[in-house]
Amino acid sequence: MTAPLNRNRVWPGRPYPLGAHWDGRGVNFALFSLHAEKVELCLFDASGSRQTARVALPEYTDEVWHGYLPDLRPGQLYGYRVYGPYEPERGHRFNHHKLLIDPYARLLHGAVRWHDALHGYRVGDARGDLSFDTRDSARYVPKCVVVDEVADGDHWRRPRRSWRRSVICEMHAGGYTRRHPQVPDALRGSFRGLAEPAPVAYLADLGVTAVELLPVHAHLDERRLVDAGLSNYWGYNSIGFFAPDNRFLTRPDLGEFRLLARTLHDAGIELLLDVVYNHTGEGSELGPTLSFRGIDNASYYHLNPQVPRHTRDFTGCGNSLNLAQPRVLQLVLDSLRYWVQQMGVDGFRFDLATTLAREGLDGGFDPGSGFFDAVRQDPVLAGVKLIAEPWDLGPGGYRLGGFPAGWGEWNDQYRDTVRRFWRGDTGQVATLASRLTGSSDIFPNHGRRPTASINFLTAHDGFTLCDLVSFEHKHNAANGEQNRDGTDSNFSWNCGVEGATDDPVIGALRQQQMRNLLATLLLSQGTPMLLAGDEFGHSQGGNNNAYCQDNAISWLDWARLGQEEGAALQHYLRRLLKLRHRHGVFRRDRFFTGRPIDASGRKDIVWLNADGSEKAQQDWQAEPHLLAFVLDGEAGMEHLGPQGQSQRDDSYLVVLHAGAEATVFLMPPAGLGASWRRVFDTCAADGRGDGLTLPAGGECSLSPRCVQVFERLGES
Repeated sequence: MTAPLNRNRVWPGRPYPLGAHWDGRGVNFALFSLHAEKVELCLFDASGSRQTARVALPEYTDEVWHGYLPDLRPGQLYGYRVYGPYEPERGHRFNHHKLLIDPYARLLHGAVRWHDALHGYRVGDARGDLSFDTRDSARYVPKCVVVDEVADGDHWRRPRRSWRRSVICEMHAGGYTRRHPQVPDALRGSFRGLAEPAPVAYLADLGVTAVELLPVHAHLDERRLVDAGLSNYWGYNSIGFFAPDNRFLTRPDLGEFRLLARTLHDAGIELLLDVVYNHTGEGSELGPTLSFRGIDNASYYHLNPQVPRHTRDFTGCGNSLNLAQPRVLQLVLDSLRYWVQQMGVDGFRFDLATTLAREGLDGGFDPGSGFFDAVRQDPVLAGVKLIAEPWDLGPGGYRLGGFPAGWGEWNDQYRDTVRRFWRGDTGQVATLASRLTGSSDIFPNHGRRPTASINFLTAHDGFTLCDLVSFEHKHNAANGEQNRDGTDSNFSWNCGVEGATDDPVIGALRQQQMRNLLATLLLSQGTPMLLAGDEFGHSQGGNNNAYCQDNAISWLDWARLGQEEGAALQHYLRRLLKLRHRHGVFRRDRFFTGRPIDASGRKDIVWLNADGSEKAQQDWQAEPHLLAFVLDGEAGMEHLGPQGQSQRDDSYLVVLHAGAEATVFLMPPAGLGASWRRVFDTCAADGRGDGLTLPAGGECSLSPRCVQVFERLGES
């Protein structure tokens, strides 16, 4: 006869692994807190509204509170109450009246419901955060769910794309399918919707090799946004680093994310996550007590060493997670490994990554930080793609080029230089030459390759490609901040009219400018990143900070793909990506040297003047709107492929002309090639070259604002 369940029965359990783990018989609970005096496990009914038991964890080992409940099963809802000193002046903010989310929770039930009781102090009290609030917050906090974890984390069939063969597409997991006509209504905006055949086949056909999802960790909508009827659509406000955000699930089932990973892998597409480990949704010391703050504020967060009452804010979000604390570092590494092994993720883009490497009393950036060292030697993480947003808002926070070997970095200097060149700014050509060839001036050390530069023109933060050529000023009134939010440094050009227009001349110019920008991106050395929807002209109406717009402003308007201009642009990008994928000369694994590669004097790259002659040092300022160069495919002979084969390729001449007037370019002299055939031209809606063949020294007419690519047909 089976004994009845007794949810209060507790055994000592184990301090590892952290979190709640079902072993087939019962559930082990383990929670790190260096300064706590007592930890209670609170159990709830299936609705999450009624507490059914409250059990003190009986053991404290190696800074971990733990206990084993033999009568619990997967699906059990729970939370913690942590006892300890409430001494804000010393950095301690324990308040057992507040129900806390387990940082290791794999799944959450419900969402945060804003109420003053969520704060550890009494809101409105004259003493501010030094006061103490005794109201129970349980009804307003999501409950953690015990899950039955999958144990076959090593059996993913990953595409394992090399960096040089990667093309990343950044997208929002929900907004990508909210208006997708081939996704069932019930699945739109979810992981399952994104895993539907139509979106996946579309991405594969386009030529994308990796999808980078904006944050999918459980997040918090800030109170001011909720009060204004808005939400944190982008999700850069995590409250848990293991649990997927419920807004992307059609039901409480982790298998929905795993299905997405497997479906993308089957299509040859890698899955990357944008992750936010630099701060949490608890904000400054005036924010709510939801998890980390109540578990051990002094351990989880960077605090002001002179005034521990206050958090140190390197992120602009109120707090900064302290990865110099070993257990906090462990939390981040455990989370990363979990998403790789259990959920099928192939890499990560780290938001405000500089914060992750801040150590010491001064909180300075340390390129030899514990975080970098731990990731470098980790056998699981060593095989995934790691991408840094190489800055934060703290002192010395801009660190582009300063991350370790093996990391890719968002290159905002690439973005700004290319935008300014096509806007028509002067003084950009010399810098553009470096950006197009992998930014060797930024990434010169530790054996780093051109692929370390993540080249992008647009991203979630800023104008879309269509808006970049349609607006010169941000239009963020819908965000409710009087248009003060969002950057003013857009380096955009509206082609003569601000916003939408029916003028066919301006419309045609905008289309060509988008083609020019995309051609520049895909013909550059480095790792290109596209913004989803740019390929068919998605617009946000000039909003360059749509972080709070979970609506038609942000959701991709797939109807544009059914219109002539949208379809043409998408077809153009697909052709452009095929050109890049087929020819290794546009995605080299080494930086150019500009020096002879053999006895013939041939160089891997030659920079040209408008008269076809090779540029000398004094020539770089002479032609402010034209950049031309020859890429010699024979240079690939010195680089070996995976099986030791030669990387020889065809040779190409690329000409970028951002001038407002037509001009003449002379083809290179015979020493660089006997003749050249035009294979790509942004003046054509589909980018197709007309096949015009020109001899060495022949005249080439360049239309205003165009990119032309020529294939070398014969040797000298």
